[in-house]
Amino acid sequence: MSYQALARKWRPRNFDEVIGQEHVVSALTNALDSQRVHHAYLFTGTRGVGKTSLARIFARALNCENGISASPCGECIACRGVDQGNYIDLIEVDAASRTKVDDTRELLDNVQYAPTQGRFKIYLIDEVHMLSGHSFNALLKTLEEPPAHVKFLLATTDPQKLPATILSRCIQFNLKAMDIPRLNSQLEKILKAEDIEFDPQALMILSRSADGSVRDALSLLDQAIAFGNGSVHADQIKIMLGMIDDHFTRELLQHICQQNGKAVLDIVARMSERSIDYGAALDDLLSALHNIALYQVNPKAVEWKGADITAVSALSDLIDAELLQLLYQIGLVGKRDLVMAPDPRIGFEMVMLRMTAFQPASTPQSSPDTPTSRPAVRRPSSSTVSPDPAAEPTRERAVPAVENQGVTQNTNDEASQPDAVPATQPAAATLAGFSLDIVASVPGWSEFAEKSGLTGISRELVMNMVPHNLEGNRLSLILDQGSQHLFNDARLKKIQQFCCQQFGQSIQLNVSVDQVDTAAHETPSQQKQRQHRERQESAENAFGNDPNVQQLVDLFDAEIVTDTIRPGDS
Repeated sequence: MSYQALARKWRPRNFDEVIGQEHVVSALTNALDSQRVHHAYLFTGTRGVGKTSLARIFARALNCENGISASPCGECIACRGVDQGNYIDLIEVDAASRTKVDDTRELLDNVQYAPTQGRFKIYLIDEVHMLSGHSFNALLKTLEEPPAHVKFLLATTDPQKLPATILSRCIQFNLKAMDIPRLNSQLEKILKAEDIEFDPQALMILSRSADGSVRDALSLLDQAIAFGNGSVHADQIKIMLGMIDDHFTRELLQHICQQNGKAVLDIVARMSERSIDYGAALDDLLSALHNIALYQVNPKAVEWKGADITAVSALSDLIDAELLQLLYQIGLVGKRDLVMAPDPRIGFEMVMLRMTAFQPASTPQSSPDTPTSRPAVRRPSSSTVSPDPAAEPTRERAVPAVENQGVTQNTNDEASQPDAVPATQPAAATLAGFSLDIVASVPGWSEFAEKSGLTGISRELVMNMVPHNLEGNRLSLILDQGSQHLFNDARLKKIQQFCCQQFGQSIQLNVSVDQVDTAAHETPSQQKQRQHRERQESAENAFGNDPNVQQLVDLFDAEIVTDTIRPGDS
């Protein structure tokens, strides 16, 4: 017996087997059970989501010999004929191959004749948007007032190309693309029924690659089974699809953040040995950046994607929100331009080097434990960037603002060149005079947070904390509940080490999460917001009370748009 593709074998035969289209199934079953069936239905949606499958199930329900019902028997001549594709009263037309008006007229010439076997003569026109303008005109009158024994079922992936006159004569159902968890569940069900060995990560990769199409997912699954000689495993699927391993993605992001272009090119060279698809590789990198962005806002949002939470967490501590958004935008533009590159590898390498070169002036160092400030400097043309942050001559480390601590001299000859030394050290200059006793007060902490020089999520956390009490070298802080999702142990350790360096002594920070009472004490962020509101209100009052403005209002019956008023210092 010849092999039947999974997409055909597992095509739904009744409404209960249709997945992910509950809104359409509910409307159709209610119409069938109540005998309120319209004469024309239009099914729209992306490829492989079940448009023609639903139309065939609907045709079975209309012509089942047991009567019109949402649960056709599946055993009568009509049900079996529709399943086998040879039922005489179901006329399936591929509009993509029959676009001429003569084809449409020939089709409609037989509309007036009664059905041969069934209750209704059903016309299923697939990709109906491909019909010509004259064909639509020929169809229009029949579609508006067909004989009682005729039903039209239209399907299209591009409803915007249909004339409004056609749309207005049909009941339209928009089928949704399948989400990843639902596709993953369906693939797992099929493989268990087929008794095929698989691993969960492989199904997640296939579900993502299907891009919401059930048919594409089953076609890829067929290909994966053949490629894996009867089994489905993630490493084989990645090779089949030209994807890169996860460790390549992690290494690329780590070296990009370190601005180590040499290491980035070495990784791309290793990737090229596997004959990968560079477009898919860039997609994987963008997906990893998306996972990190979700994790920084809400770690639970990453779980449904099946990503490696440990790896995402480690990269999240490495990349702050500002750099992450810039890298994602560079990747998107690079993906668009990849087809114009002389060679896919060249285009991919240039995107990686662009991510390495164009970064904010201050971003976190690769180690999540050590806060650093990286000013924009000009590198000597003869120097080689080292992947080791400690040995990197162009990277400025945070300098403690304490008088009895000197700056360690850099013995690297290249680092002693004038154009390789950072011109300023903002952290040491701005934090002079701060002590632990001072920052233990609300005003002192606010000034310290403003002048700390911290960036990214670390600064956001500090700006949303207030001191609670000080016992020896132990400073207790309260973090506002609104910023709880940004907080973790690695970031607390980073802030604690930063404070130890600035105050020149060992400090322990204890952070508790609570709703900060602005009436008693404000966080630096709340203070800035209050001051901004006060300046805004003052500006609006000053503008509204200005005699010239009042004269204009009275003269022209004008209205002041307060949203357009800005304080003079903004």
